[in-house]
Order: sequence, then structure tokens, then C-alpha cells
Amino acid sequence: MIIGMVIGVLCFIIQDGKILLAKKKRGFGQGWWNGVGGKVNENEEIMEAVQREAQEEAGIVPQNPTFCGTLHFSFEDGTPDWQLHVFRAEGFDGEPQESEEMSPQWFDLKEIPYEEMWVDDHHWLPLLLEGKRFEGRFHLHDHKTIIDFEVREL
Repeated sequence: MIIGMVIGVLCFIIQDGKILLAKKKRGFGQGWWNGVGGKVNENEEIMEAVQREAQEEAGIVPQNPTFCGTLHFSFEDGTPDWQLHVFRAEGFDGEPQESEEMSPQWFDLKEIPYEEMWVDDHHWLPLLLEGKRFEGRFHLHDHKTIIDFEVREL
């Protein structure tokens, strides 16, 4: 692990031709739709973080999350680098509900609001939706401007 790098998780629930996205209500990524996820706590396993973050943010527990890829982010604006482990699940326990941090909503897979999501999402989310594995590297000027990127299918 690189000192100063944030390790995070992101999970997308896909069911019946729809994807569960959650709008971030505060903090990093506020106002944007995303999957559920966040930072991995010290001494926490990646899968534990996936389950915990989904429970905290949307009141659900993903069933059998499948690892889809890793995304690496570096920023020129002083934001710490991120390494994000991305998952998808086709089932979950619980009922999606709003939390202090996120407001979940189902979207048709043909109507994903990419214009209201992180600027990198449209480069790799289609691979996740197709059930493919991938790795991506994004170098950003700030949270809205990509300087350079590479996404490859594994």
C-alpha cells in the first residue's frame, strides 16, 4: 500500500434490468449518483467494507458481491490518491432506504444518469454491466476534469 493512498470499495446492485444508484448528500462526491461504498477501515477486509458501507449508506446487504475491477485515481488538486475495488451484486437483503449520507434510487439500465455521476464512470461502468472484469487508471486535474486515463478489460 502506498502511504497516503485511500483504499475504497464500490458496489452496484443490478436487478431486473435496473441498477440501484445512490445520490451522495454530503462530503466527497456530494450531489452525484454512484454505487454504495467508501473507505476501507484499518484492519477491515475488502468484503467486510462492501457489506458495511452498503448497510450504512442504503440499509441493504449485497448478496454474493462479485469483484469486477480495480480503479486507481490520482489528482492534481491535492485530493489523496484512491484505489477503488469495484463489485456488483444481483441480490441483496433489506430494503433500500435513505441515510444521512445517501439517497438510493433505481434506474433503468438504459437510463443511467452519467451526466450526474463521476466523470470517469462512463468509461468503465458499461464493462461492469456486461459482467466483464477491468482495471482503470485515471489522472484528474480536479473532481470533474480527466487529464489522462486508461481502462482495460482483464
